[in-house]
Amino acid sequence: MGKFQVMDHPLIQHKLTIIRNKNCGTKVFREVVDEITMLMAYDVARDMPLKDVEIETPIAKTTVKTLAGKKVAIVPILRAGIGMVDGIMKLIPAAKIGHIGMYRDEETLEPHEYFVKLPADIDQRQIFVVDPMLATGGSAIMAIDALKKRGATNIKFVCLVSAPEGVKALREAHPDIDIYTAALDDHLNENGYIVPGLGDAGDRLFGTK
Repeated sequence: MGKFQVMDHPLIQHKLTIIRNKNCGTKVFREVVDEITMLMAYDVARDMPLKDVEIETPIAKTTVKTLAGKKVAIVPILRAGIGMVDGIMKLIPAAKIGHIGMYRDEETLEPHEYFVKLPADIDQRQIFVVDPMLATGGSAIMAIDALKKRGATNIKFVCLVSAPEGVKALREAHPDIDIYTAALDDHLNENGYIVPGLGDAGDRLFGTK
């Protein structure tokens, strides 16, 4: 079974409170999502492989560690996932970026895939799937289905706020996937929104309604 981790670092929790507030404007919301994602990426990347390399410091030759070249792909679920890309890119600038587009049927709450564009070598990469919300789990499950169908095996799902229902659904559908979240909230309401949550992350990132 994959790992499920709530990242309750004080800085992450403090910044999450800022964006939960309904009076938080688009500019600050976008900046703080970026900051939270960067803080999360630090820990999400903890098990990336290292290798020895010999360098020369100003004092002496020495053998030290460097990343072993395991290639990374960041795959945001459109559109809200885009808000989480830069935070990871700041720490892993060589990462490639794929995109998976989903929309949710407002009647059935079921997700539908409309766009998939991935690096050609996606099957060889460590993949971070990013989406601010894990609500019903439908979009996350479908996005990971799309990746596995294309040969991907090394996948981590990173979100800001999750609902117990979504976590359960994702773990049942993809038990091998590691899930990282900044908060595990209380429940989903009848409209499929996380309670207390932070509203519609896409609308709040991009200033739409």
